[in-house]
Amino acid sequence: MTARKTITIAASFAALILGGAPALGAEPITGRWVTEERDAIVEIGRCGSSTCGRIAQFLVPPPQGRDQRDINNPDPDLRKRRLLGLPVLSRFREEDDLWRGRIYDPKSGKDYRSVIRRTGPNRLEVKGCLGPFCQTHIWRKAS
Repeated sequence: MTARKTITIAASFAALILGGAPALGAEPITGRWVTEERDAIVEIGRCGSSTCGRIAQFLVPPPQGRDQRDINNPDPDLRKRRLLGLPVLSRFREEDDLWRGRIYDPKSGKDYRSVIRRTGPNRLEVKGCLGPFCQTHIWRKAS
């Protein structure tokens, strides 16, 4: 067999193997996660065609108790919403090895662009970004 033919066969074999390999996506972020401040558990799951996260449980009761409302929301119509069950992560979509969407901070009433990446079996890196500036929090898997 000639060297040229051997190279052609090897290249064809490599293309067949690599072409048939599944694309690697982002690790799932679904589940129950304790926020970095350890004041709440956020449950992340499917919401229609995207992924979202809601406050599932308070670990530290808010100032006005478990019935605390979204009083810092800039939209007066949304200030009556209860924090418990409130969506704080919305419109997350898988993109390569991470998830992109929006994060809402009920303490400030502000909404930010967000990136989430699973950095271990029990760890999420959650970023909230305003323009080029991002703040990173580490959330841990709830037991």
